[in-house]
Amino acid sequence: MWHRIYTLIVKELIAVLRDPKLRISIFLPPLIQLFVFTFGATLDVKNISMGIWNRDSGEQAFELIERFYGSKVFSHIYFLNSEKEVRSFLDEQKGIMVLSIDETFSRKLHSKEQAPIQLLLDGRKSNTAQIVTGYASEVIQQFNKDFCAKAKILQQNATLIPRTWFNPNTLYYWYNIPCLVPLLSMLTCLVVTTQTIARERELGTFDQLLVSPLLPIEILVGKTVPGMIVGVIEGSAMLAIGTFFLRVPFTGSLLLYFLSLIIFVSSISGVGLFISSLSATQQQAMLGTFIFMTPAVMISGFATPIENMPNWLQPVSNFIPLTYMLIISKGIFLKAMPLKIVVNNLWPMLLIGIFTLTGSGFFFHRRLE
Repeated sequence: MWHRIYTLIVKELIAVLRDPKLRISIFLPPLIQLFVFTFGATLDVKNISMGIWNRDSGEQAFELIERFYGSKVFSHIYFLNSEKEVRSFLDEQKGIMVLSIDETFSRKLHSKEQAPIQLLLDGRKSNTAQIVTGYASEVIQQFNKDFCAKAKILQQNATLIPRTWFNPNTLYYWYNIPCLVPLLSMLTCLVVTTQTIARERELGTFDQLLVSPLLPIEILVGKTVPGMIVGVIEGSAMLAIGTFFLRVPFTGSLLLYFLSLIIFVSSISGVGLFISSLSATQQQAMLGTFIFMTPAVMISGFATPIENMPNWLQPVSNFIPLTYMLIISKGIFLKAMPLKIVVNNLWPMLLIGIFTLTGSGFFFHRRLE
């Protein structure tokens, strides 16, 4: 029995490695995606273009403007001279923000009165606008604090001292890499697993499986394990690139991480085998892979926090293995997640894996009869 399973696994791996298109789709796109997502798909807001509509000729107004010039995040600053130019600046998306300073700004500061400043933001980029507002508020608050100290104006304001745990420099790729390891492992595992039965049908060798001495359970194992092997190898390669080349710290247990990765790809293999059983051609199987991938990635919490989703949609994430693997991967990577918390996220993946493999096995058995 074990020899027959081993032979089928070797046969599947050879079939994968001999197919040029499948070989390229397994190794090249994930490598490209790793660097594209790491450096291109980032939510960091840098090199901000902003406009300034200054109607005040006082010293404080120019000092505030100099603060924005000195900030590293505001790299392109344009001076506007009228409300029409402000409207055109935002309408044509020349910048995300306009700082409006009225003609009474310096005079009110010297009179120890409140001197309001207006920020005009492009709401079409809502997330970026919120982040830019935070940057601008920090600059204005520091200016206000320094002015009050210079003018000897007493203020009893609370001082906020932020401290970021696990990612002190708030580098976005430190978040991306731990997420991309399971994500790309899932992609390659699905690509290999979904092609297995579909390739047999397309090449006309599916009937040979029916008359072979292999039992259905042996065929199921032989078709599932190659995808798991490729997924773990892909995850290992991404892990090595992330830690050694991109210098993302790995602070937890490597053994625990690989145990979680194996359970994760096992649960994904059942989904891939189910898609493959439904597909008549390899093209249909590939299409089914991406039909599953898109909602799985979006709902898992990779793109947006699960808490931000509608209440009726949040429970769906509990049935997606990637949801739990993302928690484990980020936790083991950045904060040495303890065993208890890892186990709390492992057993749902294990249940999903048992369910998907059993269900796909039942469906596969019915197709063989």
